[in-house]
Order: sequence, then structure tokens, then C-alpha cells
Amino acid sequence: MLTERAPRAEAQVTRATRGLATPKIRDVSVIATAPAGLRLTVVKISTDQDGLYGYGCGTFTQRAELVNAAVEKYLKPFLIGKPADRIEDTWQALYNSSYWRNGPVLNNAISGVDQALWDIKARQAGMPVYQVLGGKCREAVDCYTHASGEEISETVDNARKFMARGFRHVRVQVGVPGMEGYSAPRGSTRIPSLHSGPVFEPRPAARRALELFTACRKELGWEVELLHDMHERYTPNLAVQLVKDAEPFKMFFMEDPVSPEQIEYFRQIRQQCSTPIAMGELFNSPHEWTPLIRDRLIDYIRIHVSQAGGITPCRKIAAFGEMFGVRTAWHGPGDVSPIGHMANVTLDIVCPNFGIQEYSPFNEALQEVFHGCPVLKNGYVYVNETPGWGIEVDEKLAAKYPYGSREEEEKRRLNGGWGEIRKRDGTVINQ
Repeated sequence: MLTERAPRAEAQVTRATRGLATPKIRDVSVIATAPAGLRLTVVKISTDQDGLYGYGCGTFTQRAELVNAAVEKYLKPFLIGKPADRIEDTWQALYNSSYWRNGPVLNNAISGVDQALWDIKARQAGMPVYQVLGGKCREAVDCYTHASGEEISETVDNARKFMARGFRHVRVQVGVPGMEGYSAPRGSTRIPSLHSGPVFEPRPAARRALELFTACRKELGWEVELLHDMHERYTPNLAVQLVKDAEPFKMFFMEDPVSPEQIEYFRQIRQQCSTPIAMGELFNSPHEWTPLIRDRLIDYIRIHVSQAGGITPCRKIAAFGEMFGVRTAWHGPGDVSPIGHMANVTLDIVCPNFGIQEYSPFNEALQEVFHGCPVLKNGYVYVNETPGWGIEVDEKLAAKYPYGSREEEEKRRLNGGWGEIRKRDGTVINQ
């Protein structure tokens, strides 16, 4: 009886697994496009199974062409012919193959590959990526958006408009008269300085931020959650003071108070006040985020997912944060492709320690190039329910938005990079 049943059981297994036969990587290519004026890097991996492919985000806007070269000249030859279903093994091999590691160029290149492989695996399974990662922990993703203005009243008015659209969390930024503020205009005037470039002085900016918080609480009330990005532009001592002074305003979080090079100052912040802290969009290495999470020195880990190497490492970072009460707040600005935004939302959906998600709107050109962008409703972002990321890229249309299409970018001749900001005396400060 056993010998008669064995062939039938084997046939059933064969039929059940035929659609999950191991695909091999046939080609790796880069889709370099800028539909919103920001340089995006999307990696496409094709397999030897007809119609089975995947997309991943490796966007590092400021050094985009270096990432593209890393994918095409180094990772592609390494990947051709390898199985597409061994994602963890592939990630480890790519990470170690250059010997020198934990840099933003390599990490973003690896992320493009990693996210594309997750897309392939989920497409092959006929499921959205979040199902392959274990399923939903919530129905949708609460997010915040950016309100800014040249004057405090303008920022408050813009925040009020976002609240009317259903946002419960708003990041507020304001310009500083005559100076180059972050994420806010400075107006037509310019304070005197010893150079001709953009000027920023930390102390006036700190005073201006506190005036903004005062006005927001007075005009907007206490139901809205306020966030603010310090953008690592302050000296460590002043950063500690500003975070402490912000305590009465009950901020949802203060972001990037100091640079990654000065993370030991988070101990002083934690010792002196209870203001929640978000940190990490510039992080590349476990050496940066491990001590902050392990010692409970931050409240939100705010990594740029492709900067850390993709979904594979970031789901581990999220699990690590869960052990220590640190929640996620993945970086989600305009210089993340819609593929990258969907990766963010997918992690948000599956991680129990989700905190908040940064939201940036998709312009018409982005939505034409990337079919299936994440959808925003009443301040929540929803994940796609179609297999993979649920996003298809119109490659012919993407080619109509090449790098360098922005007139300003061509004029500056910085190849997508940022310029410099200096104090009055000419000292370069962090961007």
C-alpha cells in the first residue's frame, strides 16, 4: 500500500510547487529617472521565468550616479545566474563582497537589489509583500506631513489646512529672517556675512523655533501632534538646550538634534528632559543605531530604508527596536521613489512597534511613471493589495524624465548634490 501511494503524493507536491520553481536572476538594470525633479534610482531584476521580475529602490539623490554604477558594474556581474529566492543569503553575500562596507553608496545599491528580490518572491507567491513578511499588524499607516512658511503665521495656516484634510500629525518649520532655514523659505532679505553663500546661525534659529511652537499651541490647540526637524544644524550644547526648552509644548518628537558624529549627546538629552527624540536618517551602520536603541536614548528610529540596505536589514532593526521600546519612523521625503515609499508602508504594516510615517505627496508625473503609488486617505496611507509591491514602472515614460532635468540643478552644476551653508564668518555647518 505504501509503494502505491508514494507516487501520487509526489505528484501532488509537484503540482502544488510548480508555480514556485526556483527562479534564476537573468538581468539587473537601473531605471534612472526624476519625474519630480529629484534623482531616483530604481533597480529592476528580471528572472529566467517569463514575466517574473521585481523593482527595488536604491535612491541616494545626492550621489545617484555612483549608486547606479555600483549596481551595474559590481552587483550585476555578481548576481547573474544566482537564485532569486535566497534573499537573506544574497544580501549577506553582497554586503561582504566589497570587504569595505557600511557606506551609503553600497547600501543603497544593495537595497535596490534586496527590495526587488522581495517584490519577486511576493509576485511568485501571488501575495503583497506584507503577507510574505507575516501579515498586517494594523489596517493602515498613520502619517505626518510638512507645514512650513516664511513667517510663523504662514506655517500655522498651512498646518491648519493639513489638519482639515485629516492629518493628526504635522511637522512645523519656519524661515528665519535673512537666513537659510531648513525646509522653509527665508524671504528676499539676507543678513550681512563675510561670504556670498547661504547663511545660517543656530541661536536665532533656536529662538525662532520656540516662538513657532508657542504660536502653534496657541492657534492649533493640543489635539494635533507637532513634530520639528532640527536637522543636526545646532552645536551639541545648544541642541540639548533646545530639546529641553521644547518640553512644555509636548512635541510628538524632535528630529535629528545632533549629527551622527555626536550621538553621545543623546545621553544628556535623555537625562535632562522627556521630549521624544527621532534619529537616524543619515545612519548607514549598525555601529550608529545599536547604542541608541540598546540604551533607550531615542524614541523613534528614523532610518532611510535604502541607506541601511533595504527591507532585509530594516525588519531586523525594527525587531531590535521592539525589544527596547523604540518605535519606527522611516524616512519618507520626496527623494524616495514610490517603490521605496511602498517598502516603508509595508514595514509599517507588519511591525508591531510602528510609530509614525513621514508622507510626501506624489505629483502627476510620478503617478504616471509609477502605477500603484501608495494611497493617502484622511491622514492614513494604505498598502497595496496586489502581488509584490503592487507597483509597475513605465520605463519608456521614466526615460522622458532624465537626471539633470531641473534648470536649477544644471545651473548649480552639482550633479544632484547639495551646496554648502555657512555661518556669518564663513564656517561650514551641517546641512
